[in-house]
Amino acid sequence: MLRPVEEALMKYLLLICGDAERFAALDPEVQAGWMGEYFAFTQAIQESGEMVAGDPLHGIETATTVTVDHGEIITTDGPFAETKETIGGYYIVDVPDLDRAIAIAAKIPDARSGKVEVRPIMELPGSM
Repeated sequence: MLRPVEEALMKYLLLICGDAERFAALDPEVQAGWMGEYFAFTQAIQESGEMVAGDPLHGIETATTVTVDHGEIITTDGPFAETKETIGGYYIVDVPDLDRAIAIAAKIPDARSGKVEVRPIMELPGSM
């Protein structure tokens, strides 16, 4: 179901925050079921025309945090904060309003055991 072009839309970033250790401890069959839910969810928002982009992220052990101190680039391994919940992926959706973005976020499987942060994307003048 594609929407008419004239409908005003807003892009939202849906940040998926979950516990990777908890997921890794699940039985392989449960993990496969969980991933199946993700594939079905992704297909549904692609077919609705609301999905702009989305990807899973590699684990936090692959992260590099960058800071600049007096012109010196400093890198450290890992995320910027110690926490059990980490950003595991994201979706960008283009929808009429925050209520629709929240409704989509609530269908993300990790919303049941973790959190999904919904943030509007700031559109800058001259950007697409």
